[in-house]
Amino acid sequence: MMLHRARYSLFSGGPDRGTTMVDYIGVSDIQRIVNALGPAEFMARLAGEIEADYRRWPEFEKAPRLASHSPVGVIELMPATDGKLYSFKYVNGHPKNTAAGLLTVTAFGVLADVDTGYPLLLSELTVTTALRTAATSALAAQQLARPDSRVMALIGNGAQSEFQAIAFHRLCGIRELRVYDVDPLATAKLVRNLAAMPELADLRVVRTHSASEACKGADIVTTVTADKRNAVILTPPMIAPGMHINGVGGDCPGKTELHADILRLPDMRVVVEFEPQSRIEGEIQQMPADYPVIELAQVLRGEAVARRSASDITLFDSVGFALEDYSALRFLHALISQQRLGRRDLDLVPVLDDPKDLFGGTLAGCKAARPRKRKTA
Repeated sequence: MMLHRARYSLFSGGPDRGTTMVDYIGVSDIQRIVNALGPAEFMARLAGEIEADYRRWPEFEKAPRLASHSPVGVIELMPATDGKLYSFKYVNGHPKNTAAGLLTVTAFGVLADVDTGYPLLLSELTVTTALRTAATSALAAQQLARPDSRVMALIGNGAQSEFQAIAFHRLCGIRELRVYDVDPLATAKLVRNLAAMPELADLRVVRTHSASEACKGADIVTTVTADKRNAVILTPPMIAPGMHINGVGGDCPGKTELHADILRLPDMRVVVEFEPQSRIEGEIQQMPADYPVIELAQVLRGEAVARRSASDITLFDSVGFALEDYSALRFLHALISQQRLGRRDLDLVPVLDDPKDLFGGTLAGCKAARPRKRKTA
């Protein structure tokens, strides 16, 4: 029985026997793919893909992510499907990892063909998650922030901060960034990385000494902190009429960034990705079950209006939803399939002459390596 290698392609509609197999994107590949477009252009195009999929909201099978919590972090699986393609992401969140020289968040994901169940793509999603999170934040802000917003406070200057700064500069016209982190080294890292990007030459970066100072004069406030606890990063006195809050760091049970009284402000309008998940993991976990929210899909589909006036205070209670990872994987697969950018493959699935004979097509007739003879004195 002969074991073949085959590529099962979304674009060819079936297996191409005798060529290659499942597409693979590693860290070096995502670096090439993103740098070929530039991070800002990549996130702008990704935001367009995410918006297109949210506009197809009724077509998707949706469920809150499956989370396994420990005292030090969380490991999650995030599935999504539109009945044609299926995706899932494995992702962790361990805030104390950085003390050991490890990342707080790592992730990988799979895109598969629903008709056959065959995987099409296995991809790193650590870098891609940061890109899609920032792209989604900026996409939401286009709908929720005042159109004349030009100043953003960025509180939490860790791994996600550069991505947020780049996305809001490109997609929302932010031209002043007021930055703060309890770790001055994190802020120095952020300032250094942004200063090295010529395309951000018109972005003024202001270092501040507190979250309160960062919020002064800001049209948009982004919070992206990592502590797994009910933190109080923002309090009501920091919030001004007309402000948009991009709350990114509160993303699991017991992990929030906003004082609950902010959610009780009379002009507050809250938008979430998927209400059943956000009730468990978002800032609104602090609120009663009947606390009013709007889903992002409703806004993008024209079914609801989030900002009714320039004085409204809006909150994008972002926890990350599997549809966004679906969009990212679909986008990446299209890029490498159509443009041949950074394409590699893995032999994850055997292709057999007789699909009922797995043993014969893979293991029968395989000769085990001969044991080495021991040397004797």
